[in-house]
Amino acid sequence: MVNGSREHKIIVASWIAVIGNAVLSVLKIFVGIFAGSFAVIADGIDSASDVLTSLITLFTAHIIGRPPDPKYPYGYSKADTVATKLLAFIIFFAGAQLAISTVDRLMTPINLVVPNPIAIYVILLSIVSKYALAFYLKKTGKNVDSQMLIANGRNMLNDVIISISVLAGLVFTFILQMPILDLVTAFLVSFYIMFVAFRIFMQSNRDLMDGVSNQDVYQKIIVATKSVDGVSNPHRIRVRKMAHQYLVALDVEIDGEVSLNLAHKLSHKVEQRIKEELPNTYDVLVHPEPIGNDEPDESYGVSEKILEK
Repeated sequence: MVNGSREHKIIVASWIAVIGNAVLSVLKIFVGIFAGSFAVIADGIDSASDVLTSLITLFTAHIIGRPPDPKYPYGYSKADTVATKLLAFIIFFAGAQLAISTVDRLMTPINLVVPNPIAIYVILLSIVSKYALAFYLKKTGKNVDSQMLIANGRNMLNDVIISISVLAGLVFTFILQMPILDLVTAFLVSFYIMFVAFRIFMQSNRDLMDGVSNQDVYQKIIVATKSVDGVSNPHRIRVRKMAHQYLVALDVEIDGEVSLNLAHKLSHKVEQRIKEELPNTYDVLVHPEPIGNDEPDESYGVSEKILEK
């Protein structure tokens, strides 16, 4: 595997996330137990779920590097999107479990004590470390256009907010001498975790439904197509994402009297111009039609008329 390849960068980023979260998880859980802070333990459990999500991204990075085959002729790049969906479920489950455990502790009539101050120091360490991980994962994810890494980076950034909430809860617990605030903080954190999971789940739906977030690509395709002499009226343009790459299909109009060879050459030029305009394009399918070809209203795809509305 080439050292600078997309798959290699995803694998390296995933390993860093696995190791970093594993260390933080063990540290927070043990310190949380020692200090008697349920909020710190909850934060440690969240980091443990991050280890699992990072392992999923690591496993997926090996899958997306496989070449196309008869079973998956477009390759395995969309495993990135499938993994993002799985990450959302795992994050939501971790939040739900945390909520259930916290409610159980709140309903159980036990004597609560103020946590040991050491809990504050481990949370401060967690905030700094998680922010560094989040920044690294999001930056790498954007560089290689991996929604899976970006989602994991967002999850890490949300962990920073979670740790800040835990820190605030601990500070007020010490100031007001009210141990129950530690549990209340953990309960609020659990709902925030579930909210983040739901947001990631909804965002991944776009890729699974072949949607495109940046609709400027249609205008770029139209401009690129019209730049080819002898080609006009690009319509029924369909664009979908396959991981970080675009799959483009469109119809164009060419003089019906020209030879098949010339029509083929013009279609090939359209393909080249589109790939120049959209460098991260996997494939372009151009369907030539004679000029003035009467067709019923387009039931799918995008045209200039649709964009102008």
